[in-house]
Amino acid sequence: MTAAEVIINSLEKHGVEYVFGVPGGAIEPLNCALHKSAIKVIVAKHEEGAAFMADGYARVSGNLGVCCSTSGPGATNMITGLSSSNADSIPVIALTGQIATSVFGKGAVQEFTTHTFGIVSIFRQVTKYSDIVINETKAGEMIAKARRLALGGRRGPVHLNLPTDIMRRKVVEAPEKCSVTSIAGFDRGGVKSAAQLLLNAKKPVIVAGWGTVLSRADVELRELAELVDIPVATSPKAKGILDESHPLSLGVLGFAGAAAAHEYIIKNDVDVMLGVGTSFNEWITSGWDKRLLPKQALIQIDIDCDEIGKNFFVDVGIPGDSKHVMRELIYELHRQMKNGATVGEGRSREVASIKNKLTVKRKKMDGLPYSPQRLMIDLVASLPKDTIYFADNGNSLAWSIRYITVTVPYSFYIGLGFASMGFATAASVGGKLAAGDRPVVALVGDGSFLMNGMEIATAVEYNIPVIWVIMNNSMLGMVYHGRKLMQNPEGGMKSHFKTVDFVKVAEGLGARGIRITKPGEINREMMDEIIAAGVPTVLDVIIDPEEVPPMHSRTASLEKLYT
Repeated sequence: MTAAEVIINSLEKHGVEYVFGVPGGAIEPLNCALHKSAIKVIVAKHEEGAAFMADGYARVSGNLGVCCSTSGPGATNMITGLSSSNADSIPVIALTGQIATSVFGKGAVQEFTTHTFGIVSIFRQVTKYSDIVINETKAGEMIAKARRLALGGRRGPVHLNLPTDIMRRKVVEAPEKCSVTSIAGFDRGGVKSAAQLLLNAKKPVIVAGWGTVLSRADVELRELAELVDIPVATSPKAKGILDESHPLSLGVLGFAGAAAAHEYIIKNDVDVMLGVGTSFNEWITSGWDKRLLPKQALIQIDIDCDEIGKNFFVDVGIPGDSKHVMRELIYELHRQMKNGATVGEGRSREVASIKNKLTVKRKKMDGLPYSPQRLMIDLVASLPKDTIYFADNGNSLAWSIRYITVTVPYSFYIGLGFASMGFATAASVGGKLAAGDRPVVALVGDGSFLMNGMEIATAVEYNIPVIWVIMNNSMLGMVYHGRKLMQNPEGGMKSHFKTVDFVKVAEGLGARGIRITKPGEINREMMDEIIAAGVPTVLDVIIDPEEVPPMHSRTASLEKLYT
């Protein structure tokens, strides 16, 4: 085999089904190898879109995503996508083409700096591992290492740079399958201490973060909460890891979060807090608000020891995978309960009481212009419960966190670690390929959609039936409302732009476009028909531009922390 065939054969052998990318001269040896394989290739319209698609596929499937590009600008175009994957610990392999080693340093087309190693150095800043295959005999070893690092421990993206002449050279021995080792260990002493604290607590709470999603720990989380009758709040990224209609669910804590989570944790004197798979970053803590700290003890479980105690002092820190540590914690709780320890009761009733107290009569939302709140409510009422939502960054993120109720785990995805606009527009395409028959809906602002909207053409090309819901208000809404809340002038770099007809854009790219202007137009009958049609569809929803999203904690953080 050629070195390129060794790399593709290894990926295929380990279950890779799709590669997302854009072709080019320096990546042609890899293309030839893909042509001979069973891996399906999705050609994106931009390399950033390809990286986001690989990310979206990995998020939904829980497996490896793969993207590729040619050299020079093709590679640099993927950096934002890989940065998002790095910030959210998503396992993606990025393969970038490179000019032939024989012309290094001569100024060949799309060469990147002297001796071309600059691109490898850049990717090292945004991945777990970045290297160049400089010898064909090392190709198998290096792709195995890349896969092992992407999937092992705290997951993340990796990068290999592939010189075109090296990729064409023959390799005598093909590599064997490589293993991936997960971090399944735990601190038994820490688990025992955590169990004692939870059993003795008067008002405990679990704060579940993105790590619970990455480790697929929904069963353990629910079992732990029910065993000790502990309310659960989630980070924005972990929204729905516990059914949000569950009696112990407090909803999202932090940015655009639920009033019940704020009330129970900040106002009701929590004594013991168990943080699972969360670093307590700015989004979940509303700018590291110290009022959420427990009165007695903070317990933190995380696969990355560097995250434990990073933002708040921790009384008990337990390194390890969220799923495995919670399973051991459940076993330990059963042991202590068998030996006479008792469990507090009535907390689910307290959660219900808080929710009832905080339930306010919403203003009537039947009029025009169409309010974003009503749009979210209409979507939830009209779509199947197992719908997968990708929400883009901006106002669409805030509205969806607050008003979409997620009852099926692994149904809500946001690229919040890096907070890149345009994420959901493209990532939803990869997500749909992993979702099977489950509907996939991308909730995007018009500003975000304009950044990666050409990927509709990609979905059309491969008949990937994503539904894009575009919140059309002719502005960068979060910038506009942030300025108003902070009393900053709307000038210089203006947030407004001319209205775009996204129905025409969709139709021009080969998709179906539907204009929505008022409440009631989105209903179950309509959405059932769109899902049954099975074609890429854009809903161009004209919304009220003056409705202020639930972003007040974010603006408060900006004023407090960045001035």
